[in-house]
Amino acid sequence: MKKPQWLTWAQEIQAIAQAGLAYTENPFDRERYGKLRSLAVEMMAAHSDTDSTLVKDLFASGTGYQTPKVDVRGVVIRDGKILLVHEKADGKWALPGGWADINLTPAQNAVKEIGEEAGIVAEARSLIAVWDRNSHVDDLFPYSVYKIFIDCAYISGGFTENTETQDARFFPPDGLPELSEGRNTKDQIAFCFNFDRSAPDKTALD
Repeated sequence: MKKPQWLTWAQEIQAIAQAGLAYTENPFDRERYGKLRSLAVEMMAAHSDTDSTLVKDLFASGTGYQTPKVDVRGVVIRDGKILLVHEKADGKWALPGGWADINLTPAQNAVKEIGEEAGIVAEARSLIAVWDRNSHVDDLFPYSVYKIFIDCAYISGGFTENTETQDARFFPPDGLPELSEGRNTKDQIAFCFNFDRSAPDKTALD
């Protein structure tokens, strides 16, 4: 599914409005940028059948210059199988990961998510890929997201109860469960399997 033009317009109008509100000192311009933001919210609400108040809270509540959100995924491959966690949110499977936390490096975020969602102690080794979410997933999503995939080594541990996932298992490339496509696609998982781990220092990671 091609990303609809109205979604691109709404995202760009919202970004322009948010930046304008952050930097302008002119009260009349602030009013104009506020109106632009309201229009972006109404566009999103009208096309998604979502209440405009909720859209504003999720889509247009930030301050400062708007940049893509960052999602970090930890990739652990052991004995030819990849670690996936069973998400409580949608009942599907994904690489451990989530929104990047401040004051943690991408590597630290990946290790943290693997520990929290899979109960596994891991060590980050190298960067696999950085992808734009909306270039790989055919759904409607209000944010621009950069997804960072980090190769990690299994150290120890196993699944423990937590608030986000209900299981964690290792799967072979030809036996993947139903994937949570918004978190990772089949092609991305395949890329992770095929990643050349013979030269782990070829990309900087800290």
